[in-house]
Amino acid sequence: MSRGKLYVVGFGPGSPEHMTAKAERAIKEADVVTGYTVYIDMIKDHFPSDKRYVSTGMMKEVQRCRAAVEEASKGQTVAMVSSGDPGIYGMAGIIYQTALGMDADIDIEVVPGMTAASTAAAVLGAPLMHDLVIVSLSDLMTPLDTIMNRVDCAGRGDFVTCIYNPKSKKRTRYLEQASDILMRYRRPDTPVGIVRNAGREDETKSITTLEHLGEADVDMFCVVIVGNSQTYVEDGVMVTPRGYDTEALP
Repeated sequence: MSRGKLYVVGFGPGSPEHMTAKAERAIKEADVVTGYTVYIDMIKDHFPSDKRYVSTGMMKEVQRCRAAVEEASKGQTVAMVSSGDPGIYGMAGIIYQTALGMDADIDIEVVPGMTAASTAAAVLGAPLMHDLVIVSLSDLMTPLDTIMNRVDCAGRGDFVTCIYNPKSKKRTRYLEQASDILMRYRRPDTPVGIVRNAGREDETKSITTLEHLGEADVDMFCVVIVGNSQTYVEDGVMVTPRGYDTEALP
């Protein structure tokens, strides 16, 4: 039996135009495509119908990974797909952990994708041009105290702060708590960009300030980017200077 191959593929925001050529090749090469049901539905029509798709619902990450490793262990080529980049809050880590725990004799390759941070940043302009921190406000796997301590560190370090999972039906005050922490170190009028469904058909964006972030319309489909002390907004574009002397340019 031939040695199985497991691709962990990030396909970006979801549309084919944001998918890398390598990601597309990996999925086309796969005999079996596994992933979260919503993600499978997003890409299924773009690939040949003869593929076998194995999908699972929300909170079934471990089962999903075990199924992918099991299929690859049979000598098949498998693509585990997810939106964004699988190495940033994605499936890459748990795939490696699962394969090691199962003592699986397979080849694993991570195929990077366009993550939510870079996609949202492009919509807003150029807010991520200097040192940055990405923080998820989801406390399903990380204690809230740890999350807020990291937010505090981002504030003290004057990092541009990109916030994933900013608000849900249950987590209604975490974003406000994070903004209060950041305001210990930054001006109330610090620019904040909010992008909902970045890179998708119903994409929207808005720019507010740190002082008014708690009043903004934000949900789990949003990425929130809080500027650093140098970030500014000009003509609706959010920019964080890198430090170039633009006045000296010809």
